[in-house]
Amino acid sequence: MNRTLTLAAALAVVLAPAATFAAPRPVDVAIQTTMGTIVVRLDPARAPNTTKNFLHYVDLGTYNGATFYRSVSKTREPQSHIEVIQGGLNPQESDPMIKPIALEPTTKTGLHNLDGTIAMARTNDPDSATTEFFIDIGDDRFLDAGGATGQGYAAFGKVIRGMDVVRKIQHLPVSGSPEMLSPPVKIVKISRVR
Repeated sequence: MNRTLTLAAALAVVLAPAATFAAPRPVDVAIQTTMGTIVVRLDPARAPNTTKNFLHYVDLGTYNGATFYRSVSKTREPQSHIEVIQGGLNPQESDPMIKPIALEPTTKTGLHNLDGTIAMARTNDPDSATTEFFIDIGDDRFLDAGGATGQGYAAFGKVIRGMDVVRKIQHLPVSGSPEMLSPPVKIVKISRVR
């Protein structure tokens, strides 16, 4: 009997950490712009590396004073397959501390480029995302993995408040190609709110 209790106690100690493991909780960030605030809920449980990368730059204050500088709209460009506003440092600072991250494709995370989704921008190299990001407006599954964009773009959260601000920014005047806001909209600060 004592041997059974000792074995049960030992198993309880070994299994206790596994029993208390919980998936990372969502993190809310506020993107304060000169046109209003956008609150985004990030999903570290499903897109851990992309979320960690974005929060790294948020916590360093890297985005403070950055801009939303690009707007794609089907109203202006009916041939476009997507509608987004894009923000970040543009151009990326030449800083050796800014390193690209591996793509977390939508086929792996289960997150999709839908209305209000935040995702990382990148070059043609799928593993090139650093500081630039965009917010989808409408159904942009065209940007998911497996579609016309190949490996797609890493979605890692969703706007929970402020889509009216996103749409206001989207409809501002643009000049040249590719759809550069003229002038860009200043990001005053991005900070954690939860």
